[in-house]
Amino acid sequence: MSSTAPRTRREEILEVAVRMFAARGYHGVSMDDIGRAVAVTGPALYHHFKGKEAMLVAALRPVSQGLLDGGRARVASATAPREALEALVDFHVEFALANPAVIALHLHELDRLPDESRREIRRLQRQYVEEWVAVLVALRPGLGESGARVLAHAAFGLMNSTPYIGRIADTERAETTRLLRRAALGALVGE
Repeated sequence: MSSTAPRTRREEILEVAVRMFAARGYHGVSMDDIGRAVAVTGPALYHHFKGKEAMLVAALRPVSQGLLDGGRARVASATAPREALEALVDFHVEFALANPAVIALHLHELDRLPDESRREIRRLQRQYVEEWVAVLVALRPGLGESGARVLAHAAFGLMNSTPYIGRIADTERAETTRLLRRAALGALVGE
């Protein structure tokens, strides 16, 4: 879907639900709360989603697939491991800054998903991590896969800190991006 395409009503409802879940927790938000926030009656809300659990799946599954697809694309287009690593960091920092509510939702509510959906999302996440591991091992052969995995997760911790940063003013975005990028690269390659 292009960024200029109008959002569907379903996407608007999901965005509001994600923000509410991130702010108040999954159990702190009812379908009626979401309906009131988007000016939709209960039955109309169920036309778009079977329930809160379906909203959570709809919010988290595409994100994990999108990160994996985006990571693979950046690695594939790079000509050297360092270029691939920088592309991965830039990609993930941009995602983290654009989606702090989704990150918070993932960190705190993933266990609310049905087993099958949770396993699928975890599988996608492991594949995304392995893209980073392969790049790190190519860049730092003495590190080994286990060490590369540790560093990748440490970098994710840095980059995924955006829910705790608070609202970032437009005037601060470039500096925040630079700081997160620098911190992540520092964790990964010691810079």
